[in-house]
Amino acid sequence: MAEGEHILIVNAGSSSIKFAVFEHEMERALHGEVEGIGMRPRLKVVASDGSVLTDVRMDCRSADSIDDLIRQLMTWLENHLGEESLTAIGHRVAIGGLEHSGPVIITAAVLKRLQGLVPLAPMHQPRNLEPIEILQASHPQIPQVACFDTAFHRTIPAVAERYGLPKQIRDAGAHRYGFHGISYEYIAGRLQVVDAQAAASKTVIAHLGNGSSMCALKGGRSVATTMGFSPLSGLIMGTRSGDLDPGLMIWLLREQGMSIDAVEAMLYHDSGLQGISGFSNDMRDLLASEMPAAKQAIESFVYKVSTELGALSAALEGLDALVFTAGIGENACRVRELICQRARWLGVKIDARENKKNSTLISADSSAIRVYVIPTNEERMIALHALSLTRKLPYNRQRATS
Repeated sequence: MAEGEHILIVNAGSSSIKFAVFEHEMERALHGEVEGIGMRPRLKVVASDGSVLTDVRMDCRSADSIDDLIRQLMTWLENHLGEESLTAIGHRVAIGGLEHSGPVIITAAVLKRLQGLVPLAPMHQPRNLEPIEILQASHPQIPQVACFDTAFHRTIPAVAERYGLPKQIRDAGAHRYGFHGISYEYIAGRLQVVDAQAAASKTVIAHLGNGSSMCALKGGRSVATTMGFSPLSGLIMGTRSGDLDPGLMIWLLREQGMSIDAVEAMLYHDSGLQGISGFSNDMRDLLASEMPAAKQAIESFVYKVSTELGALSAALEGLDALVFTAGIGENACRVRELICQRARWLGVKIDARENKKNSTLISADSSAIRVYVIPTNEERMIALHALSLTRKLPYNRQRATS
């Protein structure tokens, strides 16, 4: 990327749009968020040195008018960076289905196919795609790239992807897709630098944050993961339930009289650490609390991570390295300690001092398994993909039309 050129990264959620701008040498120039969508929208932008560039209320026809908010964001960026400086826009998209095993330049045909996947991720996919549609109309000269949370897991073997459901249901789309793939891809790349031997062998990455999952890698390729058809499954998370007995869903609907919408809201927003503790989805709050319910939430979280570590080790038929990443994984040394204590049967031993320092290597010299803490950087991974794909265009400001 030439000096003076920039790549915009967009991560659109249900109530906010997070973004970042990368410049020459792939360094992050600024980042920010359009928050309060649906209520009181506000734009905040922070420079690379931490200084606040702007923090203002946004004007729009209605509080949830994404079109207005995207246009105002682009106007601010163009005024700040220069109108012609954005050479590509990269988007995080929840699901690419079984078709996409890597990022793609967004064309009309690609967008139509991604819109067809909305029923598989109704709470995420529409929000991810909306800014793409708006920017196609307002800035058709800037190529856009979609990076999928599911793409990294397309190397999972069929036996790990297949659910025990009738063929017609599986053919309709009931598969284990897996998520957090952009994070796993970044960590897999970083592990090649940190420990090439571990990167080439059997590794489990624990992406532990408000949304949490784990992935088993063999030679840097995903072979199993804890999330499945949706980001609800697998580990207990900040506000999401993780794995549940399907019979429990039937019981909630039939015996408790809950509507589908009420069950969905409970599973996504009122469960997990929040549901068990009754007061917070933030691991920092739980670790600082003396409340019994807070301790129960931590205990449940650690137990589930530990048992899934065993399952993923079985999928790998062994384990050589364990990597912690994301908010909890990178910063909560006590949680790492508890997980590793439960993994003693695997030969895991950590160095208490290095663990408390959040060092890169936290396993003891006598540990049979190397244990690492590696910060993830999904934004940079998306920026790298956007740069790589758009550089292959004959002219990187040419609009894709097919």
